[in-house]
Amino acid sequence: MGNSVEPIRENALPARRQIELVELIRSRGQMTVNELATHFSVSGDTIRRDLDLLAGQGLLKRTHGGAVAMDNLVHQDSTFTQRMGTRVPEKRRIARAASRLIGDGETLLVNGGSTTKLFAVELADRRNLTVVTNNLGIPATLPVDCLSKVYVLGGEYKSDAQVTVGPVGFVSAGSISVDSAVIGVGGITVKEGLTTTVLEECSMILAMICAARRTIVLADASKFGRSSFAHIVPLTRIQILVTDEAPPSDLAHALNDARVEVIVAPEE
Repeated sequence: MGNSVEPIRENALPARRQIELVELIRSRGQMTVNELATHFSVSGDTIRRDLDLLAGQGLLKRTHGGAVAMDNLVHQDSTFTQRMGTRVPEKRRIARAASRLIGDGETLLVNGGSTTKLFAVELADRRNLTVVTNNLGIPATLPVDCLSKVYVLGGEYKSDAQVTVGPVGFVSAGSISVDSAVIGVGGITVKEGLTTTVLEECSMILAMICAARRTIVLADASKFGRSSFAHIVPLTRIQILVTDEAPPSDLAHALNDARVEVIVAPEE
């Protein structure tokens, strides 16, 4: 967990304390000055100076009485290359755990994203899979031995995300149906459910969910409480969430009420 490290005391190097402070706020979403002062066993003035400095560096957002993680703000999309380079061990654990949910002979819809690309790599032990995707990095990533067929969805090419955005289907066959939709998202919250940063991608992901008998969402803990621009579906429309940490209590309760199975990928 991000807050499992022994708190750094006031007489420690300020830079070390500030690094842990940023990670702690990212983990919890937001915290007050009093909560941070108690956690680090330092004065409120020390925490305020830390928060002002870190806010000036763009690492968090200062609020009245505390701070909020930048990830919790409605944000613009990052590039695919940037996403591939962040939280890689956590995403790899999620990908491996999700791959265990897939049986031989399944048909899959897989959307764009860094975690879904890692998921494709983990399918090496499966056989006779049919994969439909708008993620242009997946066809070359999929182990050849696992495949029956792979289809790439057409539409507008988004070079920054390495995906296509368009209808979920084919001119020759019309609509399709699959066993599982494996979906990466920009954020997951109690109120908005699943969200994404790209408006056009929102309707495409919704169509993938509608075409699948079950939906498996891959989301690392940085996506919890994170609201992106476009709302996709409420939590009640998904069946499984695979993540690297237990969700915070409010989101955990909402997922339980929505009958979503939460799988926390084990440490490896």
